[in-house]
Parts: sequence; structure tokens; C-alpha cells
Amino acid sequence: MRTSALDAVHRSLGARMVPFGGWDMPLSYPSGTLEEHAACRTGAVVFDVSHLGTVRVEGDGVVDCLQAAFTNDLNKIEPGRAQYTHLLDPDDGSVVDDIILWWLAPGVVDVMPNASNTDGVTAALQDAPGVAVRDTTSERAVLAIQGPAARERLAAVSSEAAAIGRFRVGTFDFEGTECVVAGTGYTGEDGVECAVPVAVAERFWNAVTAAGITPAGLGARDTLRLEAGLPLHGHELGVGITTLNAGLGWVVGWDKGPFRGRDALEAQRAAGVTPVLRGLRTEGRRPPREGNEVLRDGQVVGTLSSGNFSPTLGCGIALAFVPPDVVEGDVVQIRGRGEPVEARCVPLPFVTPDR
Repeated sequence: MRTSALDAVHRSLGARMVPFGGWDMPLSYPSGTLEEHAACRTGAVVFDVSHLGTVRVEGDGVVDCLQAAFTNDLNKIEPGRAQYTHLLDPDDGSVVDDIILWWLAPGVVDVMPNASNTDGVTAALQDAPGVAVRDTTSERAVLAIQGPAARERLAAVSSEAAAIGRFRVGTFDFEGTECVVAGTGYTGEDGVECAVPVAVAERFWNAVTAAGITPAGLGARDTLRLEAGLPLHGHELGVGITTLNAGLGWVVGWDKGPFRGRDALEAQRAAGVTPVLRGLRTEGRRPPREGNEVLRDGQVVGTLSSGNFSPTLGCGIALAFVPPDVVEGDVVQIRGRGEPVEARCVPLPFVTPDR
């Protein structure tokens, strides 16, 4: 079990620690998930997301390497920008991992995979010509600072970090140490993610929290991303689930050249995509759960990939894989324990920042 450079800080704050992707990470602090969730929707929170991987790819062949490996088209952006993309299984096109690319400078990209997938992503890149590939996960901590007041409060620590634009990437100085910042996040709110060297990680965390930014754990991060309709690997993405099943066709650069898994994805597109991901909302407070069945006219037509109580909406919400003819406005039933619960198919995201 790996630990973050901030592990001792979390324990000193009374965090409830849980295993996640091979790491021991904070699920929540004594304030609890609901309060942490609300703090992100109304103010600002900081998550330790150091369990995410960082794979540094450098060299003249960077663009060709990433174009061949990932679905999105790197030519849509430029150095100083971030991009969301997928790594596919070469045989069936299912999503091996969903990834954020931080294009720091010409010939330098930080590839940010999910916790348990770093080794696989590194292996998929390391044999490409003209690049050096190095796992730098252990060299830094990553703090996600999110919420409508995130930038205002972070400015007290670093005006440079607070000013970075959405899906922009840059550097900033903290106590004489160069750090990386990107206008990315996983909550549906505005904010940034800061990669800081291990040597200054604890001091940076303390400065951020002293600026009025509330510590939050993985529990709130999950309810926030679900309200935002964002996929979670192992739930909405993974074995047997393609980019198209998840409704994320916009991350595929169909106009670029070959990439890993392209043939399988094109075959699925030609044959018709099923099942597809939809959002479901219940009226009651009982939370739907992953694995619950979706029924229509008494027949099972799908399965929930994620489900929970929405603190913002005060009702149950879920993501489900269902046939494509289940569309917005349709009423279905969710069956878990007890009697089936009625749910309506609704547009995603469930919650937007302007609500």
C-alpha cells in the first residue's frame, strides 16, 4: 500500500483512511462527506489526489508517441494546454484508462493516469521512438483545489497558480521551488490542480488550508463527480466499456491517423453502439447503488454503474448502461434491495455550477 507525501498530515487531522487503487488515502475528515461536498459547491476545498499517476514523456517524438497511443488529437491543442483522452485496448476498444495530458512545453508532456493504471500506461508508451518515458509519481504530491471560491482563496498562496485558465498548464513558484499547475479538476466546479515536489508538499498544503480552503476526502470527490456526470474508471469506463458506450465520442480524433484500438472503435461505431450511458434521477432520498438493475415494463434492460444520494439535489442519482432507446424523459425502475424505485432519465450533468 503506497502513501502520499501528505499521509502524516491527513492522520493528524483525523482523516478516515481507506485503500484506493493501491494507495492509503483519506475518505473523509471529521467534518464528514456531506459538509465537505457542500464546501466545494459553495466555497473551496482541497483534495490530495497524489494517488493519480504522473508519467513524464520527453523528446522530439512526443507528439507522434501520444497520437499513436491515445484517442484524442493532440494537434487540437498546443504547449501550455491540457487535454482529456483515452487509452484503449487494442483488440476490443474498451477503455484501459482515461487520462489527462498536461503539455508543459514543446517535447515535454505529463501523462496523468488513474492510480492503479500507471504501470500499464507507462508500458504502452515506453517503446515509442524518440521519447524518454519516466514514472515521476513518487516525486510530487498533487492537490486539487476546487470550488467557486478556489481561485480567490488560492491567490493568497500563489497568484500565478490561481490565475491559470481552464485546461491551461503552467508553472508557479512556491518558496523558491518550481511547481506545476493546471486548470483541471473532477468536481464540476472551477478550480486547479497543483503538482508540487514532495519536499514542499506539506508546507503548500498548510498554506492552502490556512487560506480558508477546506480539506476534503475521496467520499466527497465521488459524490461531486457523480453530480457532474463524470465517469469513473472501473465504473463507467473499463473492461468491456468503450469510449462510445460511455457517450464520450468527443474524445476521439477520427480525423487523425491510426491510434491504438481505432479499428475496434470504428467497427462498433459502424455496427451501432449499445448499451449507452444515461443519467437517472429518483424522487426519494434512498440512494441507488452500483449493480442495481434497471427495469422497463418489468424487464431488466440495464445496470447501474454508479449511484448515490445527491447532497445538492436531495435525491438519488445514478449512471446506468441501458439500450439507446432509453432517452431523456423516459421513466424506468431501479431494483436493488426492497421494492423497485421509479427513476426518470435526465440530461447530464445532474448539477452545474450555476444550478
